[in-house]
Amino acid sequence: MYSAETSLFARFTALLKLLGPGVLMATAAVGGSHLVASTQAGAKFGWQLALLILVVNLLKYPFFRAGVSYTISTKQTLQQGYLVMGKRYLAIALCLNIIASVVNAAALLLFAASLLSYSVPFDIAVTLSASVVLALILLILLAGHFEGLDNIAKGIMGILVVATVAVFIVALNNYTPAMGAPVEQPSPWTLATLGFLVVTMGWMPAPIEISSITSLWLKRQCATQAVTPKIALFDFNLGYAVTVLLALLFLGLGALILYGSGTELSTSGIGFSHQLISMYSSTIGQWAHWLIALVAFLCIFGSALTVYDGYARVVAEAIALLFNKQKAARNTLVTPVLLFMAVASFIIVLFFKSALLAMLGFAMTLAFVTTPMFAWLNHKLVASTQLHHDASPNVVVRMLSYIGLAYLFGFLIVFVWWKWFS
Repeated sequence: MYSAETSLFARFTALLKLLGPGVLMATAAVGGSHLVASTQAGAKFGWQLALLILVVNLLKYPFFRAGVSYTISTKQTLQQGYLVMGKRYLAIALCLNIIASVVNAAALLLFAASLLSYSVPFDIAVTLSASVVLALILLILLAGHFEGLDNIAKGIMGILVVATVAVFIVALNNYTPAMGAPVEQPSPWTLATLGFLVVTMGWMPAPIEISSITSLWLKRQCATQAVTPKIALFDFNLGYAVTVLLALLFLGLGALILYGSGTELSTSGIGFSHQLISMYSSTIGQWAHWLIALVAFLCIFGSALTVYDGYARVVAEAIALLFNKQKAARNTLVTPVLLFMAVASFIIVLFFKSALLAMLGFAMTLAFVTTPMFAWLNHKLVASTQLHHDASPNVVVRMLSYIGLAYLFGFLIVFVWWKWFS
């Protein structure tokens, strides 16, 4: 009996060690899109946007999966694949990634700083807490502790999933019609709400350029571990499924606790952090208030940590590839790029320090606008590459890829028309 239990534990431990890039992707994804966009969607429209969230995640799936399929088959990153297609494709990806890296990092830095300012038992300015968060991120990454990043990610994701599932179950159990929404539900399917829908979809589950980061992490993992296509896809699918589950749970929390309550979500960082933490603590008890605050901070800090690391490596790799630098030169570029991201993102935080939701909304809208281009690049690369049979997309995934492209470009055209020509 002891032997069987030991064997089961050993297999479970071995499985955890193999999990990596997919969990890191989930950690990067579960940030603004879930704690903010999904919660807002539930608070404003109840359960009406649940189908949209599912559809967005489904139609983006092939483009995120491309990073895993291509890398595990060729042992090359997506960016190396873009270069094979032509330098102009890699140059396009680099330009978009430079912009996205700074904006997305700034949004997560501001969110993490707001949560930290709210969580500590004394008053601290958001700019000071942002300095602390950024210094901690740089300390971890510049000290070369990337190897521990996946362990941090696994711990954060595990705690967040358990806490969110528990709060959702309690909220569902406590829900009564008297607490519910108004009789006439506001419709999200109007031109007036198009901007909100775009914000909701922008980071759902994450910007598609995160696939390049996943690709890079997977290549690094393959250099130290024997990773098969089946294991790589299992890791990715598990991480992706967790992001979808959490998106729906946060939507549900917004619908069950905030929808119809008349509560207006604060636009300031500390104000929104208070509402977010209170949503949990009012459901499961005030005893958990500071515990939930810590979990929320760790969640966003984990997202920020993976985003700073991932974008810095992706941008550094693209610059090196475009200018034919050797592998050693690529590694030396990571630190300057990381420091550039840190300075640029901190400057943005100084301008948006009292408008968290506006900053996050801008970042998500930018992600939505750039998403079709990254989706097309990944689609084109996978379609033109001979992949391993265990990693090659099946008929359903290929169909989703074409439908996803039509959806992303179509919705972008509608948004551009609404924003500038309607």
